[in-house]
Amino acid sequence: MAQNKHNRFVMRDRQWHPRPYAPAYKTSVARAPQQPLVSLQTPTASELTGPDFDRFALGRFDNDLLLNFRSGTAQDGLPIGERIIVHGRVVDQYNKPVAGTLVEIWQANAGGKYRHIKDGYLAPLDPNFGGVGRTITDDDGWYRFRTVKPGPYPWPNDVNSWRPAHIHVSVMGPSISTRLITQLYFEGDPLIPLCPIVNTLDDPEAVATLVARLDKAAARPMDCLAYRFDIVTRGALQTYFENAS
Repeated sequence: MAQNKHNRFVMRDRQWHPRPYAPAYKTSVARAPQQPLVSLQTPTASELTGPDFDRFALGRFDNDLLLNFRSGTAQDGLPIGERIIVHGRVVDQYNKPVAGTLVEIWQANAGGKYRHIKDGYLAPLDPNFGGVGRTITDDDGWYRFRTVKPGPYPWPNDVNSWRPAHIHVSVMGPSISTRLITQLYFEGDPLIPLCPIVNTLDDPEAVATLVARLDKAAARPMDCLAYRFDIVTRGALQTYFENAS
């Protein structure tokens, strides 16, 4: 009997993932594993089940970062920056939608500043922008956020390292142990090929999975542009995830 293609095992391509030890990305020197990874052959129930988002109550503006942190009700209560929509589908390696999964994002503001106590960049905080959002994919795997395009920012990797504009994205799988985290970059950003973190990926096609593409069809005229970022969770075309190295 032929094996169902949706149950077929797909071998992970280790060349697709980044080098754990990459001296040009200085933080990896301390973080790189010193011993072989341990395979969990007998996972516990807590590693295989939940959370279930069927009854998860989202706030009205949880996926709208233009409104979910604003300090006022007038027009001047909106955050500063280029207004954008970020949307796409979460699918598996056979393009089957991953429905009902929690997608979370966090990002810097338009000036490249995070709302975080340890962010020491001199750019100002935006009083109307929190930089976090969440949503749940629909039956066809679609998700959608409205936000501002984050700014690039310097970081102390070397004397003049800058992170490209990016948004952190988390996708929750069928259990807490299958949560996946990645970063979304923007098409045409000249800082992408210069980033030491991006350059831990040797395959240009792997880098391409991290780049959101301009989607004029989903833009809102006289309001905001749109970028599409599809997330493939498994298989040969999978999006690169930070916790898959």
